[in-house]
Amino acid sequence: MIDAKAETLLAVAECRNFTKAAQQLSITQPAVSHQILQMEKDFGVPLFIRKKGDLIPTNEGKIAIKYARRLCAMERKMRMEIADAKHNVSNMRVGVTHTSESNMMIEVLARCSNEYPGICITIITDTIKNLYEKLEDFEIDIAIIEGRNTNPGFNSLTLDTDYLVCVLSVNNPLARHAMIRLEELKRENLILRSSASATRMLFESTLESINESISDFNVIIEVDNVATIKDLIRKDLGVSILAKSACMDELRKGKIAVLPIENLSMIRDTNMVYHKSFSHIESLQNIARIYRETAQNYNQ
Repeated sequence: MIDAKAETLLAVAECRNFTKAAQQLSITQPAVSHQILQMEKDFGVPLFIRKKGDLIPTNEGKIAIKYARRLCAMERKMRMEIADAKHNVSNMRVGVTHTSESNMMIEVLARCSNEYPGICITIITDTIKNLYEKLEDFEIDIAIIEGRNTNPGFNSLTLDTDYLVCVLSVNNPLARHAMIRLEELKRENLILRSSASATRMLFESTLESINESISDFNVIIEVDNVATIKDLIRKDLGVSILAKSACMDELRKGKIAVLPIENLSMIRDTNMVYHKSFSHIESLQNIARIYRETAQNYNQ
């Protein structure tokens, strides 16, 4: 149903070359050039700037690409929902952050699929910013994020309240303390999430609120994979700042230790964010219920 020109536009935007886009689409290079030219005539603006064999989207081109991507995603969603209705199956694409990927959220989604055989869940891991974009473009149905919903066009359901802690090896002498002071933390080797992660931004903004700076800490490495960070901590190669929920399994098994940080209160909610048009509200309620039940098992 989608106009072929939309698919051609996306292929050119990806390949940045008419010939490569033609190969990807299995059509001729002149056909690709003609379709882009036709779109530029229809819109009355150039969509790409030609520079030494490279095609760079103009500002207007970026807008067209954004909506073409959304149109194609909506068609895929339509076809999927029609197929779901035909086979009495519900496919859900759930976007999660790296923190959610490392806590019990994946187990919750797996339990949901087991408890409700008619539900098939696809999990996509990305940053919060990218998850919001995927949600806007209908590439995912639900985003599970840390922090409040920042888009008034979406609804949200709070799953849990979490907080950041200092995570360290059980062999670290500080692990026997009831808390860690900032001066002690400054003397430790810090293994942190990337500066674009919500965890890192919350840590830095909380430091700034008490007139402290991340530059006063000994950050030795930045890693966006939470499982890798926890592995480095178990090997006593440094300490980190992570969500407590991401450490529950290792805590239960005595593999790592967590401590609150003096003068830092880093509390945040975990929310399910979804389009206001999302029709499977009962699925959200089931996920929330299974989340609560799973959390109780972890806290026993």
